[in-house]
Amino acid sequence: MGHASVPAGRALIPVKPASILVVDDERAVRVALEVNLSKAGHIVSLADSGARALDILRSQEVDVVLTDFMMPAMTGTDLLSRVKERWPLTQVVIMTGHGTVERAVEAMRVGAHDFVIKPVARAELLAILERAIRERNLHRQVARLQAQASERYAFENVIGSTPAMHRVYDQVRAVASSSAYVLLSGPTGTGKELIAHAIHHQSNRANGPFIQVNCGALPAGLLESELFGHEKGAFTGAIRQHKGKFEQADGGTLMLDELGEMPVETQVKLLRILESGRFQRVGGTTELQVDVRVVAATNRTLREEVQAGRFREDLYYRLNVFEIELPPLRERTEDIPLLVDHFVQHFATKHAKPVRSVADAAVSPLMSHSWPGNVRELEHVVERAVILSSGPTLDHFELPKTPQTPTNDSPSNGLPAEDQSIAEVLREAERQMVIRALEAENGVQARAARLLGVSRANLNYRIQKLGIQIKDIKFE
Repeated sequence: MGHASVPAGRALIPVKPASILVVDDERAVRVALEVNLSKAGHIVSLADSGARALDILRSQEVDVVLTDFMMPAMTGTDLLSRVKERWPLTQVVIMTGHGTVERAVEAMRVGAHDFVIKPVARAELLAILERAIRERNLHRQVARLQAQASERYAFENVIGSTPAMHRVYDQVRAVASSSAYVLLSGPTGTGKELIAHAIHHQSNRANGPFIQVNCGALPAGLLESELFGHEKGAFTGAIRQHKGKFEQADGGTLMLDELGEMPVETQVKLLRILESGRFQRVGGTTELQVDVRVVAATNRTLREEVQAGRFREDLYYRLNVFEIELPPLRERTEDIPLLVDHFVQHFATKHAKPVRSVADAAVSPLMSHSWPGNVRELEHVVERAVILSSGPTLDHFELPKTPQTPTNDSPSNGLPAEDQSIAEVLREAERQMVIRALEAENGVQARAARLLGVSRANLNYRIQKLGIQIKDIKFE
């Protein structure tokens, strides 16, 4: 099974000692292994039978079980099955004779990490055990990260007690356990990403990957490569094969953020994979199959986009199996004090600040602000205040300048002038809004992106698309 030889004299000792349980019905074998493994720095326990091994596993944590294959009463394979059922993170290495190698290989197919042939060579055994310990540590780290993610995206961290938010909670609980596609709609900054995570972590896909892609941050060609992957040589710069987001999300959830920004030509390919689960990488000929649940998010009204011809009707109905509409912050201002307290605690810990409370007078202006950037904007306001704080109580929040809606030469009825198309008017309105946001934040793109409620990559894409140059921005 590819046991690479290791030079005699080369010590293969893991960085940290591991707990190893040796199971063998021959006393001489147990004693010899205990001596060698202890010298290598490991903590060794001994068992003369599978039953005794199970008793030890119930009483202490074991990283690796090193067990003989042929034992009376309970074989190594029987013990392997019991260990994997009760302690799935514990690695099992089988010791076998030449005559039972095929059966040891079969044991690997049902969960053994590896096997070693008797008489056991010390260097080979240490190398195999090191790999088993590293795999055990990797599984432990993954389990810890999954637990942290589940805690982070639990409903306790989705803040809000208004009727509008309770409707959202009820909808998430109802849809999470199903396999239905979900469409999250609502203004930018209302917490669509947090809700998408909550749906994933309450579903039966919680142990699978959660992958996210921003459909508005990339042009059509790059977005297709990002979603579906590409083969080596598919286009200039494709120097190696690349697995797309759908492949990465296989068995889990894929969040398509800013879905309304997706080019129509990409929408066609997305519809096919949603209908069949099959697709081809860019430049590829092999058809691939994936099992992915899609949660899409948009700050646009997709029904209007369909009517305008910018979004495919068939794709809209395919994705809109279950829509959850997130309310803007201005419609749930009663939640602002709760959100402020939550963000203060979070950022005080993150930035090691002594802030413990917020003055009532400081919250009052927040209740009357329009919050065009919604919860995300409030989060940034609180973080800035915490960073600037020097005492235990926050008594002031600096509200951001809100970019004003640009004016144009359109008639008073709001329609474009005769020589203007609606596309030109919208483009200029978008251009002026981006410029004003950059001016308000003194040209700092990261802060301007936060003010507009978009990612920095998306803002950079818009700056290039709209042809905005440094000379267009008037700094104070």
